[in-house]
Amino acid sequence: MQSADSVVQSVDWLAISPPTIAAVAGLAVLVADLFLPERGKRMLGPAAAVSLVLAALPLLFLRTRDLETFCLPGGSQACSYSADTLALVLQFLVLGAAFVTVLLSMPAVHGRGGPTHAEGPGGLPAGEYWFLLLSATAGAALIPASRDLVTLVIALETASLPAFALVGLRRGSRGSAEAALKFFLSSVTATAVTLLGASFLYAVTGTLYFQGISEGLTRADPQLEALGSAGVALTLVGFAFKASVVPFHFWVPDTYVGAPVPVAAFLSVVGKTAGISGLILLVVQAFSSRAELWGPALAVLAAFTMTAGNVAALRQRADQAHGAVRLLAWSSVGQAGYLLVPLAAAAPDAGGAEPSGPALSTVGATVAYLLMYAAVNLGAFAVVAHISRTSSANRLRDYRGLFAAHPLAALALAFFLLCLAGLPPGVVGLFAKVAVFSTAVGNGLGWLAVIMAVNVVIALFYYLRWTALVFRAGAPAAAGAEPQPGGGGARRPRMAAPLAAGIALTATVGIALSLYPDLVLTFTAGGLR
Repeated sequence: MQSADSVVQSVDWLAISPPTIAAVAGLAVLVADLFLPERGKRMLGPAAAVSLVLAALPLLFLRTRDLETFCLPGGSQACSYSADTLALVLQFLVLGAAFVTVLLSMPAVHGRGGPTHAEGPGGLPAGEYWFLLLSATAGAALIPASRDLVTLVIALETASLPAFALVGLRRGSRGSAEAALKFFLSSVTATAVTLLGASFLYAVTGTLYFQGISEGLTRADPQLEALGSAGVALTLVGFAFKASVVPFHFWVPDTYVGAPVPVAAFLSVVGKTAGISGLILLVVQAFSSRAELWGPALAVLAAFTMTAGNVAALRQRADQAHGAVRLLAWSSVGQAGYLLVPLAAAAPDAGGAEPSGPALSTVGATVAYLLMYAAVNLGAFAVVAHISRTSSANRLRDYRGLFAAHPLAALALAFFLLCLAGLPPGVVGLFAKVAVFSTAVGNGLGWLAVIMAVNVVIALFYYLRWTALVFRAGAPAAAGAEPQPGGGGARRPRMAAPLAAGIALTATVGIALSLYPDLVLTFTAGGLR
């Protein structure tokens, strides 16, 4: 008979503190909202920002050691949570992106969101908004530390369910409600498929831990090989959906347009990080023994994803309503294709060649690119959030003459777009693209490298077209049209302080990474383990 101590799992509270602090802070904000007067609710936003900083602090103490917790008793190596280097880097990215999202959200939540926010004097409901944002952040921070399918799926749903409500939180907005419904239905379907795949894997391997799944798929009965392959493919669907990988990307443009701009920014970075984190864990750890299955599939998906996203972004017209948000939405789909390239190259038999290094070293290029993308994409959304305060349509033409009205914001937006395009002075964008390109070439995926090069050229056109509009002299507004930020004698709109802080923070990070790209590119040289 087992003793009581042998069946009790010890909990390392330091290891699990980042997602735990975010989750507890969300509950605290929701309860505080019930008792605070309207004026006092303005402090909930800063409180949410401080809680994210506190959640990130434990990462400084965890960076020099790998901690595992929620492990099976009896000396087994099967653990549900691991605070290794990969998890810590991705958790830092999630918490940092959520912090910037809080800055972008404050004007909207406090009723200063401009014409795009028709909720009335109170703006978005403060308590509910901050609770949902912190809850989604806690789920996204849990994903990269998960080491079994149960924890991984629960973390995915914890990140997804609050996001549905965030998208549809604008009162009286039909577009917001439709976007939330489309997002919800498609996500629930993807999750159901993922759970079906997980059940197949359990039937074949008898375990839900990543290490056990990898070993179980290797020694599985030949009669169950097809069932195991189906389980691998189906389990990847839910995370491909979160990462907006083709053909699971159809929800992206309408959801981004229907959601408040800060929520769209959150989905484009934190949501994508959650999906990519799940894919990394599955292909490198759980499905490492089936690389011949997922390697070619991810390579094909990467090609289709980057092509579909960039071609759709190229078609956005300057006078199209919500064109700026739609362009960033399709751009995020294209960027997801680039992020998949190193994952495809991590397969041992990618293109028939042996990889040039360990799988995690190859996947490090994905993490490096994700860090660059997160900083500059959030910065671009911060400028879009500012323009949305004076232009409900938020067309690309509304950015004409932005340099005359807000020189610093215009320069920042140009820098962010050039980073996404991979052009100087956005050096970090160029280096990140080269790192991704090198993984494809070095691992026998030359055809994918060629497709990536073509897509980079396509993306140059729409990024440079938007950049040119920013510096072009503004034309007088047509009768009945909304005033443009920089032209026709339009009154210069005042930038909200939190938006200015968000732009300054992301620009500082982007410039620092461009001056010292090794801060990011160390991950491509074995910086992950």
